Amino acid sequence: MTEEQKPVQAAPTEQKIPATPPTGETAEKKAVAVKTKKKKAMRQVPRGNAYILASYNNTIITITDPNGNALGWASAGMAGFKGPKKATPYAASMVVKNLTDKIAGYGVKEVVVYVKGIGGGREGAIRAIHTNGLNVLSINDVTPIPHNGCRPPKRRRV
Repeated sequence: MTEEQKPVQAAPTEQKIPATPPTGETAEKKAVAVKTKKKKAMRQVPRGNAYILASYNNTIITITDPNGNALGWASAGMAGFKGPKKATPYAASMVVKNLTDKIAGYGVKEVVVYVKGIGGGREGAIRAIHTNGLNVLSINDVTPIPHNGCRPPKRRRV
């Protein structure tokens, strides 16, 4: 027979093996593999930095250790606020409350605050940091200021 005349063979069918519950040694090995990971002890950081980014649309707060490693962060969107309510002082205070609960295990007592932006949550966040039990050592404004900035677009001719 030539290649053109060969009969087409059907593909071999795979046998289905019924699933049986594991017994004996295999069950013990699987039980050992599901072992839970031991919880890592949190290091104690008595002093940290709080970075507040207060934009027109949102307020984001990050607390770091003195080296800059983030311990925790929170935003108004995470706290459940939507739209223009995210940039309010009340939303900023709720963000700080969520964040202080999140980083309580680190033992942070004192923070140096760095504020960036001109949004509505600026002062509200700083006040909330103090009322939630963190001692504010200093407040630094790190808002970027243009030194005459970019060239403006050309005048519109109507």
